Amino acid sequence: MESVAIAKIAVAAAPYAIDKPYDYLIPPELEARALPGVRVTVPFGKGNRCSEGVLLRRVTGEKKPGLKSIDSILDAHPVLDEEGLSLALWMRQRYFCTLFDAAKAILPAGLWYQFRETFRLSPELTAEQALEQAETVSGGRQVVKALLALGGSGDTAALEAACGQEELGETLKALRRKEILLSGQTASRRIHDKTRRMVELAMDAEDALALMEPKRKTAPVRWEVVSLLASAGKTSAADICYFTGASSRTLRGLEKSGIVIFSEEESLRLTPPPTVEPGAPIVLNEEQEAAFSRILSLTESGKAEAALLEGVTGSGKTEIYIRLCQEVLARGRTAIVLVPEIVLTPQMMARFSSYFGDKVAMLHSGLRMTERYDQWKRIRRGEVQLVLGTRSAVFAPLKQLGLVILDEEQESSYCSENPPRYHARDIAKFRCAQSGAVLVLGSATPSVESAYFARQGSYQYNLLRKRYNEHRLPDVVIADQREEIRNGNAGLIGEILHRELERNLAAGEQSILLLNRRGNSRMLLCVECGKAPECPRCSTALTYHSANGRLMCHYCGHSEKAVDRCPNCGGLMKPVGGGTQKAEEELHRLFPDVPVLRMDADTAADGHERLLRKFEQEQIPILLGTQMVAKGLDFPRVTLVGVLSADQSLYVDHYRAAERTFSLLTQVVGRAGRGEKGGRAVIQTYTPGNAVIQAAARQDYQQFYESEIQLRRLRRFPPFADLFTFTVSGTEEAVVLRGAVDLREQLRQLFDPAQIPGDPEILGPAPAPVLKVNNRFRYRVLLVGQNNPPTRERISWLLWESARQTRNRNFNIFVDCNAPE
Repeated sequence: MESVAIAKIAVAAAPYAIDKPYDYLIPPELEARALPGVRVTVPFGKGNRCSEGVLLRRVTGEKKPGLKSIDSILDAHPVLDEEGLSLALWMRQRYFCTLFDAAKAILPAGLWYQFRETFRLSPELTAEQALEQAETVSGGRQVVKALLALGGSGDTAALEAACGQEELGETLKALRRKEILLSGQTASRRIHDKTRRMVELAMDAEDALALMEPKRKTAPVRWEVVSLLASAGKTSAADICYFTGASSRTLRGLEKSGIVIFSEEESLRLTPPPTVEPGAPIVLNEEQEAAFSRILSLTESGKAEAALLEGVTGSGKTEIYIRLCQEVLARGRTAIVLVPEIVLTPQMMARFSSYFGDKVAMLHSGLRMTERYDQWKRIRRGEVQLVLGTRSAVFAPLKQLGLVILDEEQESSYCSENPPRYHARDIAKFRCAQSGAVLVLGSATPSVESAYFARQGSYQYNLLRKRYNEHRLPDVVIADQREEIRNGNAGLIGEILHRELERNLAAGEQSILLLNRRGNSRMLLCVECGKAPECPRCSTALTYHSANGRLMCHYCGHSEKAVDRCPNCGGLMKPVGGGTQKAEEELHRLFPDVPVLRMDADTAADGHERLLRKFEQEQIPILLGTQMVAKGLDFPRVTLVGVLSADQSLYVDHYRAAERTFSLLTQVVGRAGRGEKGGRAVIQTYTPGNAVIQAAARQDYQQFYESEIQLRRLRRFPPFADLFTFTVSGTEEAVVLRGAVDLREQLRQLFDPAQIPGDPEILGPAPAPVLKVNNRFRYRVLLVGQNNPPTRERISWLLWESARQTRNRNFNIFVDCNAPE
């Protein structure tokens, strides 16, 4: 048989149950461009619907009957290199996602195409014939009339707007079957490369000026253009028109005369970097120098290594990060520095820019899509040696990667909530293994797993016990809110915190207050029947927002007007619980003339940087916010931190509840006293004797770790076992519950403790903490075992098998391993 070039394609339209590399014939006219890593369009399925795909590799094989061909190649050059393709393949088996979903996570959103299905009348039919034949199809005549009005062709959206038919899809299928309509797809990039038109002299400057000299008085504008180009060189057409008053017609006239030539030049849509003074040489103290030297020695081995940098808040971990990056870049390698929140990027960017200038680029989801795409292009071309950003920056296409740093590595925001549900720490480990790079995990409160691996010797362990400026840690007071209730104070600001705020205001110093719940009140409650308004799409009470007088769901976004009277019994509705809006109102009552800056998801829509800059430059006395104010911020004038409710995250039904609470309290307390003046903190709680709160008040991570690791060993929680959470979701609760029960039985057969080492355990099904979200019910089954290749192979087989069964089509199953929430 004939040997032909065949492409292995990851197809976007293939669901997980049938996901695999599909074979496609490479047409001769596309062979030169059909390289691994380019995106293509291919026909897929019985209907040969056009689908996007990624070319994984090329092989030579026999031309089999029915082998389909690639329709088109979308990229002039590969967008994924060999390392990127290897990473996508690894993510597929690690996170139970499709190959295409993995590739999509690696690349910037602006690079992807949008596909629209288009329809046109058959060229073999006249308008009258098409209308006549369409009579046999319900609604067909209306569709044909709409297409004729659109000029003979149109997409689905245009037809829906013109026809407004609920059964439009069936009508279009019927018209296609009768060959009255032909269908196709058009692809358009979400973001395009931006260029600007440039103008330059077509000859030496002296020759051009001599040529124009006789026309200096009769054509003064042309003379000005030539003079500008002679002195400035190549200049954009827009700038020439602005400075000389020339029109486009004038420039075209000079081109026709052979005096100037036009060209196109790339224009990057980047935010100007912060204007900062060059950073002073970093002088490390003894502890920092020891940690820096030990980590630096790992970078010299040329092998993939990992280190944990544990240090109290304010111990100077950032200085060590900068010094490590300086050394790695000096050796011709590159680095990635990750932070958990977008709110931390402005300060970190300013700090790193003062040492690395334009060698550093920032990547996070808060940037405009165009800017993210242009930064990705710069990084890919090698114009950037250091990338700073949030979770997605771990995919930055840097070559010669030598160092990856995860600051505040314990944060759950490093874990993606959407497929593929990856953890940035896992991706960083894989990339370090690919490049022989060093992974540095930094935190004042490391995750229990990282601390365990460091103490077991899997990671190099480095400890910073003292603050960089030799200042002592903040003095912490634990305020018993039960006493406040007994004394008749039911507000969010207790007497002790009130007194400390007054003291700070009198001294002209700044304060940060933490309340990790936005909105005004947790809910509205009827004082007569006890009924609380619930979201119609979710099984949770609506949160009251006083700023707009509405009840809002923080899961699906549903919003409705708040009422004064209960719709069930007519009783009075009373706010219960408190959020940042309510705390802000209380602060204004206590301190009427004091400015308060609130920072939460509602106020930070226009940008975190603007709020933080205002807090620093205008010296706002009080910054009130959710957890975004707790991490990484460095304001020397902040001397007081108040935690309004330390219990909120402590009693959540999750094995990480104690870890998250300790981390949050320790981090926010560490925001105080980072300048010349000492710091203080007040932690308000209803359980002042709780060991987690006591340890956080003392900033005693070692005591917390020793207690927590014993509990995890007893309960078989990470790091002693891995927890695979299977979530079954659908619109009918009975169907979802039945699917969860079937799943449990299949897991019990696949993971029989008598046959599988590691003593696997199956728990559930049980409803998710919020059973219904956006009209979808959710039940969970838990597998306690080891995250190794045999376990993942069994889980993959189970997901494939479940998706193939027709009775399971009314629900979805997805899997998380050691989910943070």
